[in-house]
Amino acid sequence: MRPKKHETTDASDLFRARLDQIINMKHELVQLAGKLDWEWLDGEIAPLYSDKGRPGIKTRFVIGLLLLKHIFALSDEEVCERWVYDPYFQYFTGEEFFQHAFPHERSDLSHWRKRLGDKLELLLAESLRVAHEAGALRTNDLKRVTVDTTVQPKAITFPTDAKLLHAAIKGLNRLARRHGVQLRQSYLRIAKRAAMMAGRYAHAKQFNRHRRQLRLLRTRLGRIIRDIRRNIGGKADLEAVFEWPLTRANQIRSQQQRQRGWKLYSFHAPEVECIGKGKASAPYEFGVKASIVTTNARAPGGQFVLHAKALPGNPYDGHTLGAVIEATERLTGREIERAYVDKGYRGHDAANPRRVFISGQKRGVFGVIKRELRRRSAIEAVIGHMKTDGHLGRCYLKGRAGDAANAVLTAVGYNLRLILAWLRVLLCLILTALTQAFTTRSVLESAC
Repeated sequence: MRPKKHETTDASDLFRARLDQIINMKHELVQLAGKLDWEWLDGEIAPLYSDKGRPGIKTRFVIGLLLLKHIFALSDEEVCERWVYDPYFQYFTGEEFFQHAFPHERSDLSHWRKRLGDKLELLLAESLRVAHEAGALRTNDLKRVTVDTTVQPKAITFPTDAKLLHAAIKGLNRLARRHGVQLRQSYLRIAKRAAMMAGRYAHAKQFNRHRRQLRLLRTRLGRIIRDIRRNIGGKADLEAVFEWPLTRANQIRSQQQRQRGWKLYSFHAPEVECIGKGKASAPYEFGVKASIVTTNARAPGGQFVLHAKALPGNPYDGHTLGAVIEATERLTGREIERAYVDKGYRGHDAANPRRVFISGQKRGVFGVIKRELRRRSAIEAVIGHMKTDGHLGRCYLKGRAGDAANAVLTAVGYNLRLILAWLRVLLCLILTALTQAFTTRSVLESAC
């Protein structure tokens, strides 16, 4: 059921302090809260509510928390903790009086991310609208864009065979304990020591001993799989619960290091893919490919992200360009005249291939295209900031839906950081101009 409409009053409270009386109303977060169209966001999210049940959490509260999390690169727990003692966070989420306790559960953020799903792109569109309204982004900046892909790593360790086998043994034991399945032997202590010794033998290049420990782990994992199947035989509910974990454990037990074809790189995150981007420091990264679209030229407020999307399945870059350009035009409401890409997009499927310029091509009038292709390298700096200052460097959210939500929300947080910096500079310029005006006036009055 939809929550009650958010309303602010000017009434005071004898026992509580009003936030507008204890914070600086010229602060950039306060200005940003005033520029966001909360009513429009509430109207777009309204179809996601049911007509029955108890009233839900206010839209501004949860959306504000999600934005603050990705602006300041906080975790769910950290943003809820900081909300309690930061009055600017409370004002941004629509509170009128200072609160001394967090009013909801941290898990509400997870539920809301699942509820929003594809509608998270509304937040990206709203960030671009606010940037345009504040003067940080011009309409002409949307004509020419730069498109690139990167890897959004998942929160997993490097997937060695010993680690995967040990993780499968621990995962099956944990699941059996949760559902009351009694195992003959857990092998947890033996598996822990075998995984540790396998890593030591591999480091010392004692590969015969290393393979012996791997055989021990595979044998113990096979025993646990067979033991679970004997115990759950004929119990339909338990068979349904253990079907997918046992499939994953069998895949980990049977796969080899250098085999071709599909492999499993994490027991708890089966959606992880192995992606090679040709980097000397990291030849392979484990996560999901993500597409990033930015303005080609630097706007007054910086280089904004116009579109971000996770690309599961590790598709070829050129086969995703047409859909990415179409989605960017739909999001910005502006037709793209030129798109600048790297050599990984050769053989692309764009609708108008003559308006796509690939780095290294020789055509161009008076070096104009070459200069704009050189600007294409600036998108690497944008991706770097999204990884170091945001959550693109490691995704902690679950499943493919978590990968998609993390990519979009990281782009929103990056844009809002640029807007906050723009508002901060704008305020400094206004204060400097006012100071100079008052100083000039006082000098003239003293001269008279």
